[in-house]
Amino acid sequence: MDVILVPGFWLDASSWDAVTPPLVAAGHRVHPVTLPGLEDGSEVARHASLGLRDWVDAVVALVDSVDGPVVLVGHSGGGAVIHAVVDARPDRVRRAIYTDSWPTGQGSVINDELPAEGDSIPLPPWEFFEDRDLIGLDDTLRERFRAVARPIPAAAATDPQQLSDSPARYRVPVTVVTCEYPAAEVRRLLEGGLPWFAELATVEDVTYVDLPTGHWPQLTRPQDLGEVLLREVERTAT
Repeated sequence: MDVILVPGFWLDASSWDAVTPPLVAAGHRVHPVTLPGLEDGSEVARHASLGLRDWVDAVVALVDSVDGPVVLVGHSGGGAVIHAVVDARPDRVRRAIYTDSWPTGQGSVINDELPAEGDSIPLPPWEFFEDRDLIGLDDTLRERFRAVARPIPAAAATDPQQLSDSPARYRVPVTVVTCEYPAAEVRRLLEGGLPWFAELATVEDVTYVDLPTGHWPQLTRPQDLGEVLLREVERTAT
């Protein structure tokens, strides 16, 4: 199975390096993504011309470049990206796995509260985040994260999600890997009609997997995340 891994903000394809070994060992083809504008430091000059749709289009092009069905994995803001890809290619996606994220609905934005510097949003100071975001992210991991973090195009965080009016995306099975909040709490919030979860509430087939840690499990629990992804890919492929 081809597995496309889309990172969240400030991270590139290398952020999946410690996650993918179980998938590779099982014979799956992994495609970690570096989204447009994060290729290297010089890409900051292009941030004024890049937005959420450019990220979506890049992943759609990757889906189109491989043969057969794919599994999409999206972490954090990458969840909005893969949901738009599911909408664009529902017949090609066998499963969408949202890692500490969920489907972002039409017109919603990923996060319009992040502090921008011109056309870019660098990784904020740790004080910006909630305590639960940082669970498991010790000083060593924080230093490692900050050393590799790259600014993102500001519009990628603030552009409204653009989806079609087709219901086909709701028929693609979804797995939600819950990290900061346990699955039981996510279900409670969903059933309570919280607008954030309105799109997820419409998906026909949803599986929840608890992986207790902070917001960056690919850094704090990479081996465990790799095993979770392998189980979800394997049962999808059968």
